[in-house]
Amino acid sequence: QVQLVESGGGLVQAGGSLRLSCAASGRTFTNYAMGWFRQAPGKEREFVAGITSGGAFTYYADSVKGRFTISRDNAKNTVYLQMNSLKPEDTAVYYCAARRIQVAEYTYWGQGTQVTVSS
Repeated sequence: QVQLVESGGGLVQAGGSLRLSCAASGRTFTNYAMGWFRQAPGKEREFVAGITSGGAFTYYADSVKGRFTISRDNAKNTVYLQMNSLKPEDTAVYYCAARRIQVAEYTYWGQGTQVTVSS
C-alpha cells in the first residue's frame, strides 16, 4: 500500500501561482512513477502531469504545458506541482497518484486538494 496526502491547494487570482505537494508513505518511493490529475465540477478526471521514478523524465497535458512543472524529491518522498499563470479553467480538485514502475495504471490515489482560480 502507498498512502498519498496532498496539500497546498487554495484560492488564487488569475495569473497567480500555487505549489501543490504530495507526501508519500508506505512503500519504496523510488519504485513508483507519480502523476497529478484534476477533476473539475461536471467533468471527467484528466491527466495533468507525470514524472518517472527517478525524476529524469516529465510529461504534461497540452493545456498546462509551459505553465506547470512537476518535480519530485525522493529523499523526502514528495512530489510537487508548481502551477504558474493560473487560469479560471484550472479550477478543479487536484489528485496525486502513484503507479508501480512498468505498470501502466495508476493504482494509488490521494484524497485531493481544491484549487480555485478567480477571474
